[in-house]
Amino acid sequence: MVVFSRFRIFTVVLVCIFGGLLALPNLLREDVRVSLPQWMQRTVSLGLDLRGGSHIQLEVDIHTATKEFLANILGEIRKTLRKQQIKYKNLRLDAKSELTAIRLTLIDKDSIEAASKLIKKINTDLDVAVNGAEIEASLPQKAIIQRNIGVVEQSIEVVRRRIDATGTKEPNIQRKGDNRIVVQLPGVGDPTEIRRLLGTTAKLSFQWVDESVQPIVESKGSKVYLPVPPVGVNYVPEERPDGTVVYIPIKKQIIIHGDSLVDAQASFDGHGQPVVSIKFNNVGKQQMYEASKNVKKQFAIVLDNKVISAPVFQEAIPGGNAQISGHFTVAEANELALLLRAGALPAPLKVVEECTVGPSLGEDSIAHGKIATVFAFLIVAVFMCLVYFHVGFLADIALAVNVMLLFAGLSLLGATLTLPGIAGIALTIGMAVDANVLIFERIREELRSGVRLIVAIDQGYKRAFSAIFDSNLTTIIGAWILYYYSTGAVKGFAVTLALGVVISMFTALTLTQMFLVAWVKMFRLKRLPI
Repeated sequence: MVVFSRFRIFTVVLVCIFGGLLALPNLLREDVRVSLPQWMQRTVSLGLDLRGGSHIQLEVDIHTATKEFLANILGEIRKTLRKQQIKYKNLRLDAKSELTAIRLTLIDKDSIEAASKLIKKINTDLDVAVNGAEIEASLPQKAIIQRNIGVVEQSIEVVRRRIDATGTKEPNIQRKGDNRIVVQLPGVGDPTEIRRLLGTTAKLSFQWVDESVQPIVESKGSKVYLPVPPVGVNYVPEERPDGTVVYIPIKKQIIIHGDSLVDAQASFDGHGQPVVSIKFNNVGKQQMYEASKNVKKQFAIVLDNKVISAPVFQEAIPGGNAQISGHFTVAEANELALLLRAGALPAPLKVVEECTVGPSLGEDSIAHGKIATVFAFLIVAVFMCLVYFHVGFLADIALAVNVMLLFAGLSLLGATLTLPGIAGIALTIGMAVDANVLIFERIREELRSGVRLIVAIDQGYKRAFSAIFDSNLTTIIGAWILYYYSTGAVKGFAVTLALGVVISMFTALTLTQMFLVAWVKMFRLKRLPI
């Protein structure tokens, strides 16, 4: 005898009611949704192809990142060997090895072993090889691959933080290939501002100005040729409000790295001019305090290889925090603060592809998707009624609940619905009745063998379970593989399909059975029109 406990009935009813409440906001206007409780305000987000918006594909400059990484190691090697008084010459990056090796020649061959150990200690990933008096420190291929993966992943995280800080809702940011990032911004018709933010590396550093070298002034409309700077010095441009560019001699030694920065906020100085107030971590505070003891000494604040300010320490700064001033407008100060808070990109980004999807195209896609889904539902519903009569109608009710719970699940997950996602819903509708077909056919077989109706229903569900479970499990595995290895809209299809399959098992094995048993008992049926 099929018996449903009160707890089981209560659980099924509660799930259906809760699902209906979660799915309901998708049918309401925005002004109505805001009046609902917070947990009911979640809806299914529309993807780029449905809502319209912008698509940007970025390429991470891995070559530059590797070059900077090795240049930093080269600087550490120079400093370490000088500290240990090991004489060398011709320390350089080897261009022939695609910038993955550092070479130097030792003047004293007796110091080769000591120099090799010191270089290996600087970075344990380096392979150190000796050829006569020449030492080569190179990155093995495995280390290069791991570092490139890390650079791309870090770039994705910085891009995500920058976009989130602008208030853009539901962006889709993911990796593509070895060194590309795809950014989809639903609802953003003009991505110019965001594209500019993403293209800014935002590498901040504090460096000393070499006051023994004269800066070079380039007037607006003219062109100057920079002389060769002294060793350890670079000419870095500073753009003045009047259009003049001043090339300031900056020492390569960095006082404070931007990595020590923990917060940046736009504010105003004592004269009402926009500035950016920055806060450092404990290491940065100590470095700033030590540097500020050099009263009357000029330093430069360098952002992306441009001087944005070159002030002079007027007094020691015990707190270690600072202000950046650079003839900013309020908008520029806010943008700089945003970039610094989000962090520096580990490598430059280049826009390699950009397109905009108009909202009218998205509306057409939604309309066609609705038509396809409704047609799929109606055709399946009519088929079930024609083949299984009244029992098919019960399956159709469960199918409607299935669609409702599917939208409830997507809303709860905060999923983004795309065109492939709509295809997943249409496919789920067809698959949702697949379990019912197996069960009903099994019940038919049991009835033909002469068992009582209620026993046939019980045996039909039990014996069809293994086939239903196996078929749905293989579908879920396929959906998982699609989700794991695919990108973009295909992931939406995989999520919709997997969620729909799980819900269809619930409605077929629980809800339809409850309807069927209740119907048989209520009307005391001896035969079933199936």
